Amino acid sequence: MHRIEALLSPRLFLAPQRVGDRLYFLSNLGGALSLYAMDRGGSVPEPLLPPDIAFQNPTLMTGWPFYVFPELGKILVMLDRDGDENYQPMLIPIEGGYPEPAFGNRTDGYRVHLMKAYPDRASVYMNAESRKEPTIEALRGDLQTGNVTLMGKGKYGRYVIAVSSDHRQAVLLDAYTLGDYVLHLWQEGVDGLRRLFGRPLEDRSPGEVVPLNGIHQAAFTEGDRGLLMLTTLFEDTYGLGHASLDHPDDIRPIRITGARHRGTGEIEGFDSVGGRRYLVLYNIGGENWAYTGEFDEAAGELALDTVVCGEGELAHGVIASHKHHHEEASGGFAFALSTANSPTQIYTVDPAGSPSSPAIVRHTRERVLSIPREHLSEGEDASFDSHDGLRTSARLYRPSPALNFLGPRPIVYYVHGGPQSQERPDFAWFSMPLIQHLTLRGFAVFVPNVRGSTGYGMRYSKWVDRDWGGQDRLDHVHALKLLASDSGLDVRRVGVVGRSYGGYMSLTLAARHPDLWAAAVDMFGPYDLVTFSQRIPETWKPYFALALGDPEKDRDFLLERSPATHIHQLACPLLVIQGKNDPRVVERESRDLVERLRGQGKDVEYLLFEDEGHDVLKYPNRVRCYNSITEFFEKHLRP
Repeated sequence: MHRIEALLSPRLFLAPQRVGDRLYFLSNLGGALSLYAMDRGGSVPEPLLPPDIAFQNPTLMTGWPFYVFPELGKILVMLDRDGDENYQPMLIPIEGGYPEPAFGNRTDGYRVHLMKAYPDRASVYMNAESRKEPTIEALRGDLQTGNVTLMGKGKYGRYVIAVSSDHRQAVLLDAYTLGDYVLHLWQEGVDGLRRLFGRPLEDRSPGEVVPLNGIHQAAFTEGDRGLLMLTTLFEDTYGLGHASLDHPDDIRPIRITGARHRGTGEIEGFDSVGGRRYLVLYNIGGENWAYTGEFDEAAGELALDTVVCGEGELAHGVIASHKHHHEEASGGFAFALSTANSPTQIYTVDPAGSPSSPAIVRHTRERVLSIPREHLSEGEDASFDSHDGLRTSARLYRPSPALNFLGPRPIVYYVHGGPQSQERPDFAWFSMPLIQHLTLRGFAVFVPNVRGSTGYGMRYSKWVDRDWGGQDRLDHVHALKLLASDSGLDVRRVGVVGRSYGGYMSLTLAARHPDLWAAAVDMFGPYDLVTFSQRIPETWKPYFALALGDPEKDRDFLLERSPATHIHQLACPLLVIQGKNDPRVVERESRDLVERLRGQGKDVEYLLFEDEGHDVLKYPNRVRCYNSITEFFEKHLRP
């Protein structure tokens, strides 16, 4: 019988950066995520941090987890303590060493995100969330002097999303809910901020509906004459818009030509890669395509001419942790790519003789040990029309035919977190080794991206705002009814599992539809939406009051949608998994659930990791977590 250790044998390689003839990256080579370097032509990876220091999962981090400053001879690392997410900017020598505060005690008491980094100037742009009050500061830091400049602060972000070439201007973003954004211009030496686009909350009438603009990424165009922006003003699945700084309200659509992919999805991001050239990143059915091309500002067109990712050996994959790095000196890119059944590999893509045929180099050879490739599940499209006709994306992972399982398979129903996120064919993410492990044990795993998920346009993602446990829940219930028509599946033996919001939904489904489930697993999911809203970090409270509901004004609604209100109906065994240091769903939330159920005599198990936060990252913990979930489902679903 295959062991989870075999699926975890390939090491993670995340967020690589190419600097000259060296590659810097995060990996769990030592059992926890840490920073390493190796020669670009191949060498033994060198640890750059002491073994007792670990990184957070970069997918959960806003901005960069680290950045290399070769001329300074330093690396800036963003470190927390065992998953508490109180990231602090620390410097180490480029050859490795013990981290020291980059800016003295300036960011003590803050959760800091590295938004932009400029090695040629030894400068960084950060956002710092206060841990005491709902205030987020925009900061510019000078790594040579240690000086920090306050650019602005507010309740809803002041996120630094663009910096001019002379560094005298920057665009700061206020984010109310997904797509509802306001842009401000910061100018060095000028007091206050100039509003560029969007209507601030304080200027809105009660009940006023403001059109969503979706502008959350931007870049100053050549000569700092205007702004290129990622927006949903013209396309629900995102497109590019342009405006001059003299008339920022006059945003005009940009034509994008030269894309070679097929299928539906959305633009995930874009970056300036020097002069008039830009990289555009697409999410097509959960898989990444990346292109570079030339922007003609006068003609309003971005002509894509180079496929960076999406074809050949870089097809059908996901750029891990949403991090790709562009090296200005060489013009090349570095990123880690994985698929549903192939672990992360570091790639560099460099311009060749012709920009249409870049040179691709794979720098790692990670593989799953002792499990034949044909025993792993490829997954199949299982999209469906939901209860109201809404087309809903999903994948079904059946046990490989090579495993020779007979008869209808029990189902594990996996709900992703977010909720405004997406389950993708990504071996680097927590879910994929679990999915593969379950299929190897004879389970079929159903993975839907119901309304509220990202990857399918703004309207699809906004369905879940102020409706947790509403239409999203009904999508899941309807999907399970449809699965009953599949003769290869046994809907009498179904378990549900999810993390974070997925944990909330697992509790909601198990409590409100107890006849559907034979077992349930909750990983750090909100149990009571009122106490959850009161316990989250102070800087998160303004957002959740808008996107979920205000714990005072909307108390009755939040209670009605809370698993706590319905949990007495739970009829199946429950496994609850929690990280002690989780700042998002604090340990008390899960303990309240467990204590109440035990008081009612319910069948509940509690697995607490003392040195984890809102994830399970350390190798011994991962082995125990995956095995606990699998053994729990084996016990109650009997594959």
